[in-house]
Amino acid sequence: MSQTVHALPTAALAFALAAAFGALPAAAQQADKEKCYGVALKGKNDCAAGAGTTCAGTSKVDHQPNAWSYVPKGTCEKMTSKTSPTGHGMLKEFKEKKA
Repeated sequence: MSQTVHALPTAALAFALAAAFGALPAAAQQADKEKCYGVALKGKNDCAAGAGTTCAGTSKVDHQPNAWSYVPKGTCEKMTSKTSPTGHGMLKEFKEKKA
């Protein structure tokens, strides 16, 4: 029974140390972020870059409409996107506007 009593404080201590050193799981670190399409620069996307890509860092051009980057929540649709129909980042993949 003493192992059970000590397991919780040890787990809590481990979580606190992980938080202090930035080693929280990706989901916890991304809770205050949103996926923003059309704002990543070439090769700098966090994921989703279309068929034939493997994900992060695979966007072929700046502001690729099907590539997203994590940005602080509430900022995506305020960011500039040269390919977006609105001229700003979008919360979903979009078709590139024609010049």
